[in-house]
Amino acid sequence: MNNFAHYWSQGDAISHAVAYALLLMSVVSWYYILAKAFSAWRIRKSANALEAFWQAPTLEDAIVLIQPVDSENIYVPLAQQAFKAAHWQEKNGATATSLNTSIDPGELITRTLRREINRVSARLESGLTLLASVGSTAPFVGLLGTVWGIYHALITISAAGVMQIDQIAGPVGEALIMTALGLAVAIPAVLAYNTFTRINRVTLAELDGFAHDLHAYLTTGARIKK
Repeated sequence: MNNFAHYWSQGDAISHAVAYALLLMSVVSWYYILAKAFSAWRIRKSANALEAFWQAPTLEDAIVLIQPVDSENIYVPLAQQAFKAAHWQEKNGATATSLNTSIDPGELITRTLRREINRVSARLESGLTLLASVGSTAPFVGLLGTVWGIYHALITISAAGVMQIDQIAGPVGEALIMTALGLAVAIPAVLAYNTFTRINRVTLAELDGFAHDLHAYLTTGARIKK
């Protein structure tokens, strides 16, 4: 800590700018890490309730049953919009004039489910680009601070007119702190990116299966019950 304080006091505007950039990267990446971790935990919690969803007597009851658990609005909007699409032509077919009136009900449901899955996918992927960018650029930002710090230290030592190994080792060691800070910022971002990518892949697979079951129910099961 004393080395960093000494490095900071000896640094110029560029060294300080690099440190501030790393601090900003760290704050933003940790914000997304914590926010997406909490969101992923709630999504996994709601996924466990899908079995109870299909135990409900009707689709309307199933939506009401899972709504309090689906705090991230992953599964409920999918079921709601699919239900509306399945009954759209019944309510509006005779009077509405739009492209939906000429679409097969099954195709309308498929399109609605695909739109909702794309919406969820966009939400799940938000912030991942930033984490990937921080993970790939933070080490180089830290390296820039190190290179500039070494250059600044060598210029200072050269101006003094005397160059000895102990005079070089201290400033160079202090400058290497920036590389360490860059790695400290990048490593959590990379690990979080890989973890959330894996979680999103599992979530989207489950959502795709849920959408397939909804499509089968609304195109065959609901019709059989009628």
